[in-house]
Amino acid sequence: MTHIELTDTEIIKRVLQGEQALYGQLVQRYQQFVFTLVLRFTDNREDAEEISQDIFVKAYRSLADFRGESKFSTWLYTIVRTSCITFLRKKKLATTSIDNERTFLTLENRESSFSANLVEQKSRHAVVNNAIRQLSPDDAQLITLFYKGEQSLEEIGRIMGYDPNTVKVKLHRARHKLKEKLEKNFNFELNSY
Repeated sequence: MTHIELTDTEIIKRVLQGEQALYGQLVQRYQQFVFTLVLRFTDNREDAEEISQDIFVKAYRSLADFRGESKFSTWLYTIVRTSCITFLRKKKLATTSIDNERTFLTLENRESSFSANLVEQKSRHAVVNNAIRQLSPDDAQLITLFYKGEQSLEEIGRIMGYDPNTVKVKLHRARHKLKEKLEKNFNFELNSY
């Protein structure tokens, strides 16, 4: 039997018609996307894994509510956002301190120390993530949705409740703030080696 790549909409339609096993394909397709977004909110891998699983369970239970008016990833993101906000309210997490940021970077680098190239790559990735975490929640969300979630300005607007032009302006400002944070961070990173 040849494997045919189904669209999100086709999978959802078939899952709702009783082929529940197909839902696994959606999970596989979006688990990295969801985990990355959740990690932005929680900053803790264990919590992020738990919340991500929870999100896919919620999405499965609400699948009949998906109308197909936007991409599945856009619809899924709204579940990610509400789940993370609920989680944060429950935990009442404070903003991570700079010391914790340094510890996180050190651990991330130590884990990948088997290859100099990979260390450099992960370190850069960690610095960018670190800088994103220092932005306001709205700015971090915009940057994450646009670059990591690959959402269009229209989709981001739908998710966040802004019109596309407002998203464009806010994204421009967020990028500028991120650039400033990166310049500060990279200088800090270079001095610490």
